[in-house]
Amino acid sequence: MYGRSGPARAPESRAPSAPHYGSPASLAAAEWAAREARRRRLPLKLLHAMEEWIPSYGYASQAEATPSPQYWGERIPRKVALQLTERHPGLEITTEQVDGRPLTVLVAAAQQAEVLVLGSRGLGAMTGFLVGSVSQAVLAHAECPVVVVRPGAWLDADCLPVSGSDRARREVDRSVVLGLDLSHPSAELLDHAFDAAAVRRAPLRVVHRWCTPPPFAFDPALLAPEVRDGMATSTATALADELRPWRDKYPEVRVEVDCSVGHPADQLVEASAGASLVVVGRRIRRSAIGTHLGPVVHAVLHHATAPVAVVPHA
Repeated sequence: MYGRSGPARAPESRAPSAPHYGSPASLAAAEWAAREARRRRLPLKLLHAMEEWIPSYGYASQAEATPSPQYWGERIPRKVALQLTERHPGLEITTEQVDGRPLTVLVAAAQQAEVLVLGSRGLGAMTGFLVGSVSQAVLAHAECPVVVVRPGAWLDADCLPVSGSDRARREVDRSVVLGLDLSHPSAELLDHAFDAAAVRRAPLRVVHRWCTPPPFAFDPALLAPEVRDGMATSTATALADELRPWRDKYPEVRVEVDCSVGHPADQLVEASAGASLVVVGRRIRRSAIGTHLGPVVHAVLHHATAPVAVVPHA
């Protein structure tokens, strides 16, 4: 995660039962957070949350010969920090190991962060990606934007340190994709997406999908052409009006507008293949019956191949 005093990365985990230096998803998230911290000239914090460990039954000699989970809980962030420092000289990195429920620890950390970064484990092309119950709860309750990163080809193409012109080419070619709902526009969402594109020197692709009236939802072709064209024109005008203040604020950002009839989740997942970041919004809902991410956010989190930023807004 990276915080108000700078970026910070927060992998979630239970007590490790064997020596390791973090999962591939957590390492990918840490690398992404380091690059983002360096882009924004902010410090990075690696946070390791570990629930109270209950030892398994076994011989005492085995328990004495095995380092404690607390040992690995402290060693893992230090090891990762050392690796990141070697790849990103000059980046300020701190580590913290906290005992407690990952959800509680991460939601509390988000109160002091600019962005919280989590890892997501891949399950395969057909199944998608695994966003665990803790991550989903953090996404639903965090007060700051949360970025979900998964390992894979993107890490090799966009995340690992590269030099000079090669880095510029990779960052510029990979656009930032924004999913925008005109029925619930958000200043926080738009500002986050435009700022992300600006710091990457990348184009911003704005994806908006609108729906035909319910009687024609099954087959939009049944709608009279003049009515459909009129709806398309009015929607495009409303989208242009919504984007105008942000185009003025970020004149250096090249904006590409994708506005048509369809399902936004499908288009955002497809667009993620060539994106450096997908930005979606989460409406803040206060409910005692569970978490609410919305169907579009849920689909993008589980199937987009690029990192996904979920921005909370009123």
